Amino acid sequence: MSTVPQLVVHRDKELMAQAAAARLITKIVDAQSARGRASVALTGGRNGNGLLAALAAQPARDAVDWGRLDIWWSDERFLPEGDPERNATQARAALLDSLPLDIGKIHEMPASDGPYEPEAASEVYAAQLADAAEAAEGALVPSFDVLLLGVGPDTHVASLFPGLPGVRESERTVIAVHEAPKPPPTRLSLTLPAIRAAREVWLLAAGEDKAEAARIALSGAAEAQAPAAGAYGRERTLWLMDTAAAAKLPPSLFPSAVA
Repeated sequence: MSTVPQLVVHRDKELMAQAAAARLITKIVDAQSARGRASVALTGGRNGNGLLAALAAQPARDAVDWGRLDIWWSDERFLPEGDPERNATQARAALLDSLPLDIGKIHEMPASDGPYEPEAASEVYAAQLADAAEAAEGALVPSFDVLLLGVGPDTHVASLFPGLPGVRESERTVIAVHEAPKPPPTRLSLTLPAIRAAREVWLLAAGEDKAEAARIALSGAAEAQAPAAGAYGRERTLWLMDTAAAAKLPPSLFPSAVA
């Protein structure tokens, strides 16, 4: 069932990143208190990495039991291990390498210099997700406490691009993406069904180049034309924005107060 998007608009991207980082810490701590563990799916891009860098600077991060956190990715660029353009490499530099994480709970998507071609790599990651899924009947992915997504200027989320077949995938949880319209052309991505299994989905949009994408995605567009419109969580869908990205939203959507 789709959850109605909630919008939180901050004055600028720096405040957005800081507030999102504080919000994420609180969510992880709450999940660990309730269930003894937590799981988060990270995203790449400037807004995703900005959030991680802001989290690294938060003194409150010490409230998290990092050894009881599973970290996944919503998508990855199919490049060699350690390539500076890989989302996992950037996440490690921005935050992960500074945390006392359990290495067995860091679930990177396969790299291009490993033993798998893209399609096989997607199946390997799908199997890892299925193995970690809760015992609920038919669950194919964990119920991520938070799944982060950056929103592209073309409305893409993860590596699900408008007009490409991946956005219509309804059976698989992970796919290989070919001929992506932005480099690198080959990627791995969670599908919309996998994204929608998350308890909460947070979409990050900052900058005036995201304003039209936000307007389209939040104005009832079809997910095939605007993948961000099809990204929502089971319990909550949260759009975290700055005023530049929210500039084209109709008054009926724009919150009455800016955080």
